[in-house]
Amino acid sequence: MTTAVYLWQVGVCLVATGLAPLFAGWVGQCRAMLQNRAAPPVWQPYRMLRKLFHKEATLATDASWLFRSAPYVVFAVMVLAAAIIPSLTTQLPVARVADAIALVGLFATARVFMALAAMDIGTAFGTLGARREMMMGFLTEPALLMVLFNAFLMAGTTALPAIVQSTLTPSHAMLHPSLAFAAVAFVMVLLAENARLPIDNPSTHLELTMIHEAMVLEYSARHLALMEWASWLKLFNYACIGFTLFMPWGIATQSVSVGGMAFALLALVAKLLVAGSALALFETTSAKLRLFRAPEFLTMAFLLAVLGLLVHLLLEG
Repeated sequence: MTTAVYLWQVGVCLVATGLAPLFAGWVGQCRAMLQNRAAPPVWQPYRMLRKLFHKEATLATDASWLFRSAPYVVFAVMVLAAAIIPSLTTQLPVARVADAIALVGLFATARVFMALAAMDIGTAFGTLGARREMMMGFLTEPALLMVLFNAFLMAGTTALPAIVQSTLTPSHAMLHPSLAFAAVAFVMVLLAENARLPIDNPSTHLELTMIHEAMVLEYSARHLALMEWASWLKLFNYACIGFTLFMPWGIATQSVSVGGMAFALLALVAKLLVAGSALALFETTSAKLRLFRAPEFLTMAFLLAVLGLLVHLLLEG
């Protein structure tokens, strides 16, 4: 591969890290407008990051190296995940050597580091959030794998670029009704993995309901900025996974060029606008589930994904 391809890979990572806060700001703005509230600026997350990076970090007395290094590890893992997902083009080196199974492993790695760091200083909230997060991960990862297996069976490979280039093209997507079940299951997994309603409310700090926020309460300054940025990047990555599996239109599949990448970027922004609006609408019209009802929600996601597999094997195989 030429040097230009690796430069494009770096550019894709920069686009992902730059668009992730903007995507989170767009979702927040849509939620505020739907709730008839004064909408914050769409670039509000950038302001928050700037303020946090200019503050001095405060650490707990008993914080170990794990607590201090977890924000950097989690953020780096999310950037690497963004490099694997073919959000703009399939002709990138990292995306061609790492498959979707490795992507699920990266998300699990970030979850483990966050949970261990939350328990490191021994606070009640951190331990509570870590236990809830691991419970959610225990339920969401099988459902996500079942969703991915739908695509694996159709394409005959676990590589996301190959999936985009083979069966999951605009002409083939309408021929697979199993994708409808997989898409619904994926949306349910996305909501749970990113601490969105109805599983969690990202804007609350009530100790009886919070999951993600309980794990980052002890962070401040640059550490909190990296944790928040990583959470936005995770939401962005999950949205791009959905685009790759179910709406691959606009992704450049030929040789990398300036024109092709520009068109792919415009298509990605358009899909993010639609996805952010749909996510805000769903959250506005949904009520938060009780914590003991969350396993039922995720079990339904797993069953829908399995149903998609059965439909593929019985009707499309």
